[in-house]
Amino acid sequence: MLRYVFRRILYMIPTLILISMVSFAIIQLPPGDYLTSYAAQLRTTGDTIDEAELAALRERYGLGQPIYVQYLKWVKGILLHNDWGQSMEWQRPVKELIFERIALTVVLSFSTMIFSWVVGISVGIYSATHQYSFMDYLMTLVSFIGVGTPGFLLALIVMYAAMAYFGLNVGGLFSEQYMLAPWSWAKFVDMLKHIWIPILVLAVSSTAGIIRTTRANLLDELNKPYVVTARAKGLKETKLVLKYPTRVALIPFFSTVGWALASLVSGSTLVAVVLSLQTEGPMLLRALMSQDMYLAGSFILLLSTLTVIGTLISDVILAWVDPRIRLEA
Repeated sequence: MLRYVFRRILYMIPTLILISMVSFAIIQLPPGDYLTSYAAQLRTTGDTIDEAELAALRERYGLGQPIYVQYLKWVKGILLHNDWGQSMEWQRPVKELIFERIALTVVLSFSTMIFSWVVGISVGIYSATHQYSFMDYLMTLVSFIGVGTPGFLLALIVMYAAMAYFGLNVGGLFSEQYMLAPWSWAKFVDMLKHIWIPILVLAVSSTAGIIRTTRANLLDELNKPYVVTARAKGLKETKLVLKYPTRVALIPFFSTVGWALASLVSGSTLVAVVLSLQTEGPMLLRALMSQDMYLAGSFILLLSTLTVIGTLISDVILAWVDPRIRLEA
C-alpha cells in the first residue's frame, strides 16, 4: 500500500509542472495584456494616459519579455520566496488576495460536498431497496428536477422568494457589520447563519446526480449471485445491503473525488456572483476578464493542484476499498 501511494505521489510532480506551464500559457492567449485593457478603459472614460507610467509598469511586470522568461520568473518566485506575483488590478500581492478567500471557499465547497454525499447516498440506497414505491417515484422526480435546474437560476429564485415573501436579503456570507470585521466568535456564528443557503443551492444538482447514480449502481448489485447467496444463508438484510453491494456501488464516487472539490470551487462561480459570496469564484472571473495574469494564473494553478491532490486521495481510497487496485502489477 505504501509503495502504491509513493508511486502516485511521484506522478504528481511532473503533472504539477506541466499544469503550471499550461496555466500560465492560457492567460497569455488573449491578445494584449492588463495594461492594454487598462489603457483602453482610460481612453473610453476620456482620462489622460501617461505613456511613461505604462512603460514603467510594463517593465516592472516583465510584460515586454518573452513568455518563458515571465513563466520562469513567476515559478521561481512561488517556489523560492512564496511570491505569487502582484495583482495589477488590485495592486496587492496575489497570495494575500487568494488566501484571504480560500478558507471560505474550502469551507463552503467541503460542506456542500459532504452534504451532497450524505443525503444523496442515503436517499439513493433507500430508493434502490424500495424500488417502485411511492417514495422511490417521488425521489426520482425530485432528482430529475434537481439535475435539470441550473444553480444560478435556483439562486435567483431563492433570493426573489426571500425578498418578496419574507423581506430578507440572503446574499453574502456575512451580515453588513461583519463584512470587513476581523475574525471573531461572533463573526463565525454570523457566517453559520448565512452559509446554509448557498450550501443548499450548490448541493441541489450534485445531490440529485448522486441519488440517480447510487440507485442505478445498487440495483445492478442487488441482483447478483453473491447477494442472493448471502441472503439465502440468512444474513440480515441491513448488514447485507450496507456491507457488500453498497460498498461496490460507491466505487464510482471514490474515483470522482479528484475533480469533485475543484468542480465545486470553479462551478459555483455563477452562483457566487448571484449570491454575492466572498469566495474565489467572482475574483477569478474578474481576473480573467481584466487579464490580471498573475492573479488569474495563480487561481488556475490552485484549482488544478486541488484536482491533482484530490486524484491522489481518490487513488488511496480506491486502493483501500478495492484490493485489486493496490495489488496490481
